[in-house]
Amino acid sequence: MLVWCVVLFFLGVAAFLDSLFYFGEIFRKVNSVLFMLISLGLLVRVSTKAKMRVMETLQEKIKSLEEKLKEKETSKETTKVS
Repeated sequence: MLVWCVVLFFLGVAAFLDSLFYFGEIFRKVNSVLFMLISLGLLVRVSTKAKMRVMETLQEKIKSLEEKLKEKETSKETTKVS
């Protein structure tokens, strides 16, 4: 999906440059600017989601390590009592 967003962004840039060099209608300029902004928004959303997934993975790892630590602490306490 990220690749498609990059392709959309560059197509928007190309459309905007085309409208500038050939002095196209106002609609073409507005359309290309909206196209670029929407694709840039998609790029930001995809990168944000990727960062959130990394944070979720790290939180899962922390939780599993905390559980392992509790297990070791309880096993140490039971060996001390014996």
